[in-house]
Amino acid sequence: MFPTYHWREILAAEPYVTAIVRGEGEETARRLMSALERGGPLDRIPGIAFRHQGKPRATRPAPVIRDLDAYRVGWELIDHARYSYWGGKRAVVVQFSRGCPHLCTNCGQRGFWSRWRHRDPVRFAKELARLHRTAGVEVINFADENPTVSKKAWRAFLEALIAENVDLILVGSTRADDIVRDADILYLYKKAGWQRFLLGMESTDEATLELIRKGGTTATDREAIRLLRANCILSMATWVVGFEEDGDSDQWRGMRQLLAYDPDQIQLLYVTPHRWTPFYRVAIERRVIQPDRSKWDYKHQVLATRQIQPWRMLLWVKFIEMVLQCRPKALYRTFLHPDRGLRHAMRWYSRMGRRVWPYEIVSFLRDPLEREGPTLAQFWGDPQDAEEVAMAAGAGKTDNNRRAAQSARHCGSSSNPLENGTGKLRKQPAPLPAAWRSMDISF
Repeated sequence: MFPTYHWREILAAEPYVTAIVRGEGEETARRLMSALERGGPLDRIPGIAFRHQGKPRATRPAPVIRDLDAYRVGWELIDHARYSYWGGKRAVVVQFSRGCPHLCTNCGQRGFWSRWRHRDPVRFAKELARLHRTAGVEVINFADENPTVSKKAWRAFLEALIAENVDLILVGSTRADDIVRDADILYLYKKAGWQRFLLGMESTDEATLELIRKGGTTATDREAIRLLRANCILSMATWVVGFEEDGDSDQWRGMRQLLAYDPDQIQLLYVTPHRWTPFYRVAIERRVIQPDRSKWDYKHQVLATRQIQPWRMLLWVKFIEMVLQCRPKALYRTFLHPDRGLRHAMRWYSRMGRRVWPYEIVSFLRDPLEREGPTLAQFWGDPQDAEEVAMAAGAGKTDNNRRAAQSARHCGSSSNPLENGTGKLRKQPAPLPAAWRSMDISF
């Protein structure tokens, strides 16, 4: 994903790189290899960047792959015995869908995929069943940003997988509002094999959710966790720290709200703005404290926060993790959960946490952050949100497009400063790029 947007810098700095595939790679890479093999012109291949007369140049965007079933994974080339997850169980990573129709301004992936699409539900279910029967795969880890966008397609997949009668563990990510929408079919989720969903909540503060245009509510987030638990599916809540105006009181209040949400597992992340997202404009004047670009991975502090020094922010993160994972309810689910599979999942995650928790503290002490770093603009350069949509998706004509357009107009209408509930002003959300208004997000 990074080369799709930073192709200029890569081609200028790395002479051994001949060309860069921008966006989805299956068809573009095939065309590029063919052109290189026969010595054909590269400027006729959509979706790449290369050097022309010594200068970086990009061709027009490639069209999105509309039929995801046309490009299969070469499972027969993989030694499945070498890949495990979920506590030593043989596992694969798959995609039912690509993209997301929502308008979160801090998301680095939405524009990359350009349009939400999904595979044929029945064919996809048969593929997973075949992996279980022929390769002994036990765990299916979904890499989708939002696989449940279409309730009709998702239900068809669940029913098809249930019909295959295979014992699989399914884990992945989705949005809380999709879980609430699917309250009447969550029993199918469980019957198909779902054991855990990561819910990208980002914050328990309504003003922050508005700042990043999350499109969700704290009430929906809480209800999604309750519904998952009622159907014996684990919830992992992600919570992002490091927004500029955050103070100690915000961390304390957020922790108390997380305890009220009562997720089974918690994953804390740090604010990480990418140049191609609208949120980059919101954060563009903030100071960079992590100059190592390889650590801009959501798990390291990269920006200074005005009210909390980096060492205190780390302490808050570790304290919140400890409180959430060591509270009586979490310990009960880890050691005494009546569902054997979920008890295994809770114990496995706890074992991982016991290794990661001290490692992150040692790494922070070993690699000190900068005290007075450059601004975000000085470090990365000008915003690239005008280039966020990486592929040509076409014009949409469905009801979903109309809803997206209405959402975009609503998001762009705010003119008052945001408050976080304590009287402190938030920065205004960045205006949505014009390209978002014409994106095809039909399903």
